[in-house]
Amino acid sequence: MQKEKNKNIENYKSLLVDIDKHVATVTLNRPKIRNAFNDEMIAELTEAFTKLGTDDEVRVIVLAAAGKAFCAGADLNWMRAMADYSYEENLADADKLAQMLKTIYECPKPTIAAIQGDVYAGGMGLVAVCDVAIAVKIANFCLSEVRLGLAPATISPYVIKALGTRAAQRYFLSAEVFDAKKARQLGFIHERVSEEWLDDEVATLCAKMVKNSPNAVKTCKQLLHDIAGEPITDELIAGTVKGIADIRSSEQGKEGVQAFLQKRKPDWLSSE
Repeated sequence: MQKEKNKNIENYKSLLVDIDKHVATVTLNRPKIRNAFNDEMIAELTEAFTKLGTDDEVRVIVLAAAGKAFCAGADLNWMRAMADYSYEENLADADKLAQMLKTIYECPKPTIAAIQGDVYAGGMGLVAVCDVAIAVKIANFCLSEVRLGLAPATISPYVIKALGTRAAQRYFLSAEVFDAKKARQLGFIHERVSEEWLDDEVATLCAKMVKNSPNAVKTCKQLLHDIAGEPITDELIAGTVKGIADIRSSEQGKEGVQAFLQKRKPDWLSSE
C-alpha cells in the first residue's frame, strides 16, 4: 500500500512496518534495486512475520512494496557472492529463504499481497505464500530462473499450489512473462485493479477481515493447510468433526454465536 510509508515501528533496514487499526503493513523497501531480496531482507521478513503473527493487536498483514516493482527476486550482488559458496553454504543459505517463505505461509494471521508492480523469480514465491493477492493491471509476472541456469526450487511448493500444476509446467520451463490478466485467469492473483484503486481495494478487504473472529480465522487458515488436496477419508472427516466441535465450544465460538443471536457486536469488536 502506498500510504504512510514513512512509518517504521521496527529498526529494519530493508522493510517498513506499520500497524494501524489492527492492520499491519510490511513494505519491501529497496526500491532502487526493485526490492530484490538478500540475506538481510530474508532475515527481516522472517522476524517481522513471526512477531506480527503473535501480536494480538494485529488481525491482518499486508505485504506491500515501495517503488515501481513489487519484487525482482534475488539481489544480483547477493547472487555474485553466492557464486563462491561451497555446497554446504548454499544449503544453509537456501534453507533461510525456505524458512522465510514457510513463516509467511504458516502465519496465523490473514496475509494480503498488494502488488503495485512487476513480480519476478523469487518474488513469485512471496506472492504465492500470501493468502490473497491483489495486483495492478500493469504488473507483469515471470518465473525467470531457467534463463540464468537455475530452477525455482525453493519457491516451487507454494507457486505450484497457487498457479496450478499445468500452468506451472509452462511457465517454469519457458520463463515467459505473463500479465496481470493472465495471472488472474490462472488464479495466481485474486483481483486486478487500476493503479489508483489498489490501496482502496486492499483497505476494503482488510476492513472486512478485521471484523472476523481472530481465533476462527487462525483455525480456518490451519484448516485450509490441512485439508486442501487431501483425499476425503474417514480419518479426514473425523478430523473435521473434531474441528467444528472444538471451535463451537471455544470462547470466541460461543461469544460469536451469542452476539449474533442477541444482535450485538461480539466482544472482539465491542471496544471499537
